[in-house]
Amino acid sequence: MLIGNYGVGNLGDEALRDYFLREFAEVQWQVVSAEPQAGELPRLPGGLRSLLRPWWKTIAGLWKADLVVLGGGSLFTDVESLYACFLWWWHVALSRLLGQPVHVAFQGYGPFRSTLGAWLGRSAIAMAEAVSVRDVESKTRIESQGMNKKVILSFDPVYKEILALNEEKMNTRIKNVYVIIPRRNPTKAFWAAVSNLQTDRYDAMHILSLQPDDVVEQRTCAAIAKVLPTAHIIRIRSLLELVSACKDVSGILTQRYHGALAGLALGLAVDIIPQRPNDKLAALSIENRSEWLTRIDAGEAVLREAFHDQTSRLH
Repeated sequence: MLIGNYGVGNLGDEALRDYFLREFAEVQWQVVSAEPQAGELPRLPGGLRSLLRPWWKTIAGLWKADLVVLGGGSLFTDVESLYACFLWWWHVALSRLLGQPVHVAFQGYGPFRSTLGAWLGRSAIAMAEAVSVRDVESKTRIESQGMNKKVILSFDPVYKEILALNEEKMNTRIKNVYVIIPRRNPTKAFWAAVSNLQTDRYDAMHILSLQPDDVVEQRTCAAIAKVLPTAHIIRIRSLLELVSACKDVSGILTQRYHGALAGLALGLAVDIIPQRPNDKLAALSIENRSEWLTRIDAGEAVLREAFHDQTSRLH
């Protein structure tokens, strides 16, 4: 079973989902999603609205599963929402209660603002059979909690996907275009960076929306367009569209993790604005890029070993 922040229309999370389905095509995946499509299952209930969905099918799916994978993203952090920490902890806790091994794969971990958020994150990691993280800060946070848990230092596998797409031939030409990639809820620091942009230096400015169907993000992009009247809003719905929109531009201003990742993979000048000190975006700024592919391979190896061991046990 593959569990993550899927189905909310966020390009980065959907790219991670697609990565698991493609890279581990030999696995018969059952995907848990916020908005399940055909063949997918809903999240476990975390509120009154979610109680109306057929969550009992997800419990049945967990019961039948051979392995549970929390796939990518930064699920355990309360920078934006304490509820998120509870939601993913609840999925891990029930999986373990049903006797299923849980693998936390390519995760960002922390930072935490609350004691409860930190406890939920620590508890989930303690219940996991194997853990791979996508940055040094996440590894350090887990190891500092004294859980005696082996943590594999990996990296976000979408980076590898972007590099592969960059190798494909595209009808692009070098343009003096500057790209802005906001979150749905940008910080004051991001707004200040937008206001300080020297628009006369560029032939065009593009605002890329990586969660284009989200009403809050639509308002944010429209507000940025008011600050930058010549800017054009582009709705991005696939990793290929993101790479195409960023390829050969003059620079990128972003508060989106996978927007920053795309710019770095393409070798562009990227101005990364963290949401909070020492968060996932801040980690990207100080990472050693030369090791990223090797680290992804290490994370994949751990998962492949888990699938092999589980298949051996079943036979």
